[in-house]
Amino acid sequence: MGEHIIKLPDVGEGVAEAELVEWHVKVGDLVREDSVLAAVMTDKATVEIPSPVDGEILWLGAEIGDTVAIGSPIVRLKVAGEGNVKPDAAGQTAKAEEPAKPAEAKPEAAPAPKPKPAAPAPKAAPAPAPKAAERVSGAPRPEGEKPLASPAIRLRAKEAGIDLRQVSGTGPAGRISHEDLEPFLARGPQFAKASGLARNDSVEDIKVIGLRRKIAEKMSLAKSRIPHITYVEEIDVTALEELRAALNKEKRKGVERPKLTLLPFLMRAMVKAIADQPNINALFDDEAGIIHQHGGVHIGIAAQTPSGLVVPVVKHAEARDLWDCAAELNRLAEAAKSGTASRDELSGSTITITSLGAMGGVATTPVINHPEVAIVGVNKMMVRPVWDGTQFIPRKMMNLSSSFDHRVVDGWDAAVFIQRIKALLETPALIFVD
Repeated sequence: MGEHIIKLPDVGEGVAEAELVEWHVKVGDLVREDSVLAAVMTDKATVEIPSPVDGEILWLGAEIGDTVAIGSPIVRLKVAGEGNVKPDAAGQTAKAEEPAKPAEAKPEAAPAPKPKPAAPAPKAAPAPAPKAAERVSGAPRPEGEKPLASPAIRLRAKEAGIDLRQVSGTGPAGRISHEDLEPFLARGPQFAKASGLARNDSVEDIKVIGLRRKIAEKMSLAKSRIPHITYVEEIDVTALEELRAALNKEKRKGVERPKLTLLPFLMRAMVKAIADQPNINALFDDEAGIIHQHGGVHIGIAAQTPSGLVVPVVKHAEARDLWDCAAELNRLAEAAKSGTASRDELSGSTITITSLGAMGGVATTPVINHPEVAIVGVNKMMVRPVWDGTQFIPRKMMNLSSSFDHRVVDGWDAAVFIQRIKALLETPALIFVD
């Protein structure tokens, strides 16, 4: 029998370290070749680490949430054959892992026992008060009978989650006193049968790891470095919704088209608006003092997944029509939700859209996806009365809440950009005009 050490392999070009986000094994487990041992994350890409050999897990070299350098030992296994560890090295490794034992204390002579004083005669235990026994019984009151108690008693019972209908009062006419509550308080919240207001003093410590840590770091970087300006404008999308419904109903023989949502229209409107203001489609390297203004419009779509927020990127939206934008958007959203999106599909955006769909709220303050300089936020669509000059008429209205890097984008430029998008969405035929 021998030992085999597995080191963290190269998980990506230019990657020097990775965060351990999951163990699939524990010490003592038997694993087969190609069994998944662990999962590590770097730059929002999760990589599984397989075992190259059969064996028994002897040692795990990191805890979940630790950052491990490429090439560091992470697993040691007992294997049939020689393994890849020399016997001397294996012995030294095992010794290093064993905790140091404290020096054994030399036995000392036991001191002579001192004579014990005479024990006092035991006192008879007092008989329990019959009233306390009645109070602990918690016999329910007859149907419809209200418990008598002062406001202070009621507040104390409410905070402790005690149903006063279960408490027998020992005061005049069955009035409940503080003493009547004591046995219930001593027994905990199990007597809160009807009120459901039991106190919960538990505290759960949750370590921030993996994708959640990446999101936290990204948001902290964006808010600490970027002075945000947020611009909110309402859009009348009544005509857009009518056009969208008509296009979704239209069918062509032999042509399968994806269902259109609002986002492909917004993406095409953004492409047209960026053509007039290319400074919005940029990345700002604030350390070098350089603005990288891009010709290609790579739109990130903030998507919520079971693991957290990710931003798949529709590359070169300027070269895609409405249905191509929709198809690529659907493909990326599915890949993001299933966790199969590649690193390339989750990076490279030059401007971002964030949308909470039906939960979008009236207005939001989106955080810019650093190092971009703009993010467009879609809020909830709702029917509102709009004055047309003579009367109020129902219209489908939606707010756009958009944030800009005020170091690069002036307030006037931000307003012009959103007003251009507004004009295109309110007259959607203009989206198709080159």
